[in-house]
Formats: sequence, structure tokens, C-alpha cells
Amino acid sequence: MFVSMDPEVRKYLSAIGQRGGRKSRRALDTETARQMVRTREARRAQRRRYARYPGGDRIARGLKDLEEGRESIDSLLVSIGAPRLRRLGFDIERPLSSAEHRLYDLLAQEAPDRAHSRYNALIRRLVSFERALECAA
Repeated sequence: MFVSMDPEVRKYLSAIGQRGGRKSRRALDTETARQMVRTREARRAQRRRYARYPGGDRIARGLKDLEEGRESIDSLLVSIGAPRLRRLGFDIERPLSSAEHRLYDLLAQEAPDRAHSRYNALIRRLVSFERALECAA
């Protein structure tokens, strides 16, 4: 539903937004901006590289969700595998706590009758990914 707005109110809100945007804008020096781009590109390359292994698509999505602070099935799965994934070279800074219970609860909310079997299938997929990566190394 669209609600029309008084043009004067719209103009006032626009001016406030512009002023706030200019005030809060940060200035990046060239080296910091380049480092940010390098970090982002390295993370993208890592996700693409591991997507070819079984379950790699889930791991890639989970890494991205963790970076963005989202709790999802995939981010919880990555959190469960964080210790082993770190040993395999993944940079997982802050895994979610109590990930096993939270994953099961999330699956139970979606489909209570299938939560147990889905949980086990996801864990098998995670272990399959980890083993494939170890064999490739």
C-alpha cells in the first residue's frame, strides 16, 4: 500500500538524510580500501574453490552467513564443523555457540517429523566435505 506524503515533509526528510549521510561518511585511504577489496576477493575465491566438493555449496553459504552475522541452517552447520574446518585452513572467526542444539531446533521448527533425519543428513554432508578436503590436501 502506498501512502502519499506531503511534498514539504518529503523535502525535509530528504535534507535530513543527506546531512546525516555526509556527516557519517568515512574516508578510506587507498591502502585500506585495497586491503578491503583483497580480503573480500579472497573470501569469494575460497567459497568458489570449495563449492566443487560434496556439501561445498552449503559450506560456502554458511561462511557467508556467518560473515554477515546471520543464523541459518548453513551457518549453524559451519559452526558445528568450525574446529575441523579451521585445521583445514578456513578462517572462521566467531562460530555460533550451541550450534548443534540451535540447528536441531531450527529444523524442528520447519518440519518436526523430519528434524532428526535432516539433522543427521546435514552432519553427514559436513563430514563428507571435511573428508574430501582432507583427501585433496
